[in-house]
Order: sequence, then structure tokens, then C-alpha cells
Amino acid sequence: MAIYFVGDVQGCYSELRALLAQVAFTPDKDELWLAGDLVARGPDSLKTLRYIRALGDSAKVVLGNHDLHLLAIHAGLKKAKPSDFFDELLAASDINDLMDWLAKQPLIQKLPNENVYMSHAGLPPFWTPEEAIEQANEVNKSLASTLRHEWLKVMYGEEPKQWSSAKSSHEKFRFTVNSLTRMRYCQLDLSLEFSCKLSIEQAPDHIKPWFEFSNSDTDYSWVFGHWASLMGNCSAKNIYALDTGCVWGGHLTLLRWSDKKIFTEHSHR
Repeated sequence: MAIYFVGDVQGCYSELRALLAQVAFTPDKDELWLAGDLVARGPDSLKTLRYIRALGDSAKVVLGNHDLHLLAIHAGLKKAKPSDFFDELLAASDINDLMDWLAKQPLIQKLPNENVYMSHAGLPPFWTPEEAIEQANEVNKSLASTLRHEWLKVMYGEEPKQWSSAKSSHEKFRFTVNSLTRMRYCQLDLSLEFSCKLSIEQAPDHIKPWFEFSNSDTDYSWVFGHWASLMGNCSAKNIYALDTGCVWGGHLTLLRWSDKKIFTEHSHR
């Protein structure tokens, strides 16, 4: 059995299938671990969701910010933008089933018997992996419950920016979602920083990428997507950045875990 990690697909269905063909991916014996943002901005979000869902236990998914935004749009809480290319998906006959399936996907996945984790945006430096999983599980339970609509209502916003300031269940929910699906930079006091859009080289000294806070002696590995401008380059040991901007004309990246070999498929757009 081979385990493959893939970065943000974002509706780039043809690139995903071509990439899997490169490695002769076989669902009966292999696993595909997807680092979130399955949908949005690309041309084939509906095909992408249907395919991944049909893989069953062979697909291990984490939710990204675009996936959560889709759930809010489906719930009537937000409106889709033309750039989301959601019209076909939202009009699909199986949209309710797809959204129920999507809402049950976790924010963090862990490889069995290995200290290897995956989330969309990474591991917040103020949490250990165990603490992150504990908070992610609370979000997962809320989204999978009959109160999903109510939780999605409180998802949006950038406050609080520090974990110590998250007091209510709603604040903890929002903070956890932001940390695991939107985070890129943190302030030196470990508060979340969302305003900076600059490259790491251009970013001011009072903020750092989340992975630069990591201890180089950590005994775990972390796989993430979300940050296309990194183009797979990450300075931290055992941290793997897999979003390489396929939807923006870059390429889709696949990591075979056994030997850490990288496979890519250039954008078909």
C-alpha cells in the first residue's frame, strides 16, 4: 500500500486524475490524503467532490477554508462569488448528500502508528499536536451535528486572535477554525496575523510564519496546504508544504510518503 498526500485541489479535477495516473494510484490498495480546499476557483468542484467521496476509506480529507465557506454558502449564510465557480455544484441533484459528507470531514488527520499529521493551514505554534486535535475534534462534532447551521453562523471573523482570549464555545470554535484553516503568519506573542499578504522575505520583523516557531527537535511531521506562494518551500524540518497553486496556473503536488518522492502535474488551464 502507498500513501499519497496532495495539496489544494480547488476543483482542478483533470489535474488530480492525471497526477494520480502518474503514480498508478489504485484505491483498492492505496490511500490519498487531501490537505483541504477541495473546491473553489477551479472549473470542476462537483466532479472533484464526487470523485473523492466515491473513494470511500481510500480518501482521507481535512477541511480547508474554501470547503467551510462552501458549507456556509449551501446553508444560505453567504453568497457565492462568480470566481468560486460553484453554480454547477450548488445545482447538483446530490448537493445535500455531498454537503453532509463534507461537513463530517475533520480538521486534522493523523497517520496510524506514526507521528504524522495533516491539516489545511498547519499546526498553530501555541498548541501541541494533541492539543490541536482536541480542539479540532470539538469543531468536527459541532459541524457534524444537527446544529451545523448555527455553528457556521459564528465561524466568520478574526477575533479572538489569541487562544487565551477565547472564552466562550463560539470563540473557541472560531479561533480553532481560523488557526487550522486560515493561519499563515503569527505575531511574536503567538497571536494570529491575517493582515500581512507579503512574502516571507518581505514580511515585517514582528511576525513569522507559523512553522518558524516550531522546535527543530520535534518528533512529528506535519503536512499542510493553503499557502500557495510558498510553492512547496518550507524551512522547517519535517514540515511539508503542498499547495503549489495549481488553480492559479502553477501545479498540483503529490507526496509519496514512503520515500518522500514528489510528483507534479502542471495546471491544465
